Amino acid sequence: MTPPVQSETLQCRLREDDPVRLGAILLSTDMTFERDAARLIDPAQAALHAARIAFENPTTPDRLRAMTPDLARTASLLVPGVKLSAVAFCCTSASVAIGNPAVRAAIGEGLPGVPVITPASAAIAGFAALGVKRVAMLTPYLPDTAAPLAAYFEEQGLEVMRNGAFGLEDDRDMARIDDESIINGATALDGPEVEAFFLSCTSLRGVDVIDRIETALGKPVVTSNQALCWALQRMGGLTGRPDGYGRLFDCDMPTAHAQGIIP
Repeated sequence: MTPPVQSETLQCRLREDDPVRLGAILLSTDMTFERDAARLIDPAQAALHAARIAFENPTTPDRLRAMTPDLARTASLLVPGVKLSAVAFCCTSASVAIGNPAVRAAIGEGLPGVPVITPASAAIAGFAALGVKRVAMLTPYLPDTAAPLAAYFEEQGLEVMRNGAFGLEDDRDMARIDDESIINGATALDGPEVEAFFLSCTSLRGVDVIDRIETALGKPVVTSNQALCWALQRMGGLTGRPDGYGRLFDCDMPTAHAQGIIP
């Protein structure tokens, strides 16, 4: 028998040009955010690291709140010992059902000192950056899940002029809504009183149709995943402006929002 080749100890150096590192906590059932983030966050500027939290449909407020006790543990799994510039909690309806302050506090237990952004707070920051107040909201949710989001927007100073929902309860089905349904839904909610649109849900493939809706209706479109990726980059000190994904990427993030001052 040939004796095994002995290994040799070789010299190496560690890279000093570490990229900006961003984190994301996804629902176990999410099928959309990572695909969108790959297009919206420039890998030459930043690395995105993801962890998944257990979730069972339907997407009712009670089921969404049930994730709260596991948020800190899930956050702690995001590359321990490596500095993250910001972390996103990737569920719009859960961020409202749980409450943004409670989400930030829970994630902060697992990732002390890391700024946290949610889709709901990222959307508020996005509309502030765009300078709009009167919005139409399109969601894939059940009415009981959509209503708290509209109330949150109103509490933050927006006027929800129109509110449309597709009435689905499973976020895996929400990820399968086709482009034309989303475009037609936004068009049906348009009116002279509407200044901008919000396409809610990190499972919804709203990023695919931002440019077409903005071109057709002449108004800015904010989606959950677009707003999250924009906010993550701005909070990480990056100025990425991917083409074809909406006017929001032409904007800077308002300081108060970037510092987590907004509830």
